[in-house]
Amino acid sequence: MMPMNKTLTTLALASAAALAHAGEIEVLHWWTSGGEAKAATALKLTLQKSGHRWRDFAVAGGGGDSAMTVLKSRVVSGNAPAAAQIKGPSIQEWAREGVLANMDDVARAEKWNELLPPVVADVMKYKGSYVAVPVNVHRVNWLWANPAVFAKAGVKVPTTWDEFFTAADALKKAGVVPVAHGGQNWQDFTTFEAVALGVGGTDFYKKALVQLDPAALKSPTMEKVLTTFKRVKDYTDRNAPGRDWNLATAMVIKGEAAMQIMGDWAKGEFIAAGKVPGKDFVCAPAPGTARAFTFNIDSFALFQLKDADKVAAQKELAKQIMAPEFQEVFNLNKGSIPVRMGMSMDKFDDCAKQSAKDFGDTAKAGSLVPSIAHGMAVPSAAEGAIKDAVSQFWNTDKMSAREAMDKIAVAARSR
Repeated sequence: MMPMNKTLTTLALASAAALAHAGEIEVLHWWTSGGEAKAATALKLTLQKSGHRWRDFAVAGGGGDSAMTVLKSRVVSGNAPAAAQIKGPSIQEWAREGVLANMDDVARAEKWNELLPPVVADVMKYKGSYVAVPVNVHRVNWLWANPAVFAKAGVKVPTTWDEFFTAADALKKAGVVPVAHGGQNWQDFTTFEAVALGVGGTDFYKKALVQLDPAALKSPTMEKVLTTFKRVKDYTDRNAPGRDWNLATAMVIKGEAAMQIMGDWAKGEFIAAGKVPGKDFVCAPAPGTARAFTFNIDSFALFQLKDADKVAAQKELAKQIMAPEFQEVFNLNKGSIPVRMGMSMDKFDDCAKQSAKDFGDTAKAGSLVPSIAHGMAVPSAAEGAIKDAVSQFWNTDKMSAREAMDKIAVAARSR
């Protein structure tokens, strides 16, 4: 395949010749900066190549919160866009309102059930029918490390939580911040779910943080998870509260900190700084999670339309999103990996190749699980309440793990 810039140019030229008899499709998204904006452009050009018109409905800010506010007002007024960037259980929440379109004919023709792991396909369905299409996969349970800092302290990048704390002590003595962290509730929650997966394993993770099983939420395993999670805070720095995630990543890049627990969007910061995977930085599964994979998947829900041309354009969009060419171009820009199984990863970096291999392996092993911290596992009300309880525990020195368990169990009942 051609280099990316040539690919995008070719798509643009082809689109100009194919606009006759086009259907228009309005797409709501919040990819407005950097690699995300380039990724959105790739989707636009792919659709235009098929002869349809794209009307951009980009709403910046809030990680999609602002976009959802606008979307609700549009749907209520009977003027929904053709497609909107929605993910996780929110897809089913919209489907229950009876406003999403059935995409089973496209899914059958394009063999989506064969190309997607069942746990991913189920997120895109409502009552067994496809109402959304996935774009990519972000792995959340990554540990990013500066190997030079570890070498200076005479320790290795940890693979277990025992190794993590041994290394953290040595790094602290060497005068470096062991863990780069941003004290924001979603970052606390990202660390918490990595600890839960690493300490409790995938079966515990599924029961506690996907099924919200009351017994699992108040179990000795959860107490151990919370105790381990709180220990991590001892190895962060005083300036962590309120720090943005990318500034924490910058600490690892500069050697001011040794490691960070963060999803694979952090990789973009290393690459932008001219760093090479495996040489200047290490991407490794978070401690204890090498055989598991927490996923965060961007997807588009398709809304019911009346105009036949617009419906045709909408179905073409759904088809093209899962096509190999778009999956490659989009994910090279976004820093994520293709959600379509079995694709060539030749153009991707070593971290992405490892992620793709683990995505496939964990899908087969049953240890591919949705990220609760990133809106993939539970309804939004429960997610928000649990997130607040976890951050309260992180930030309150006198709160015991048992008290935190009680708060989390109550939060899990939020609907």
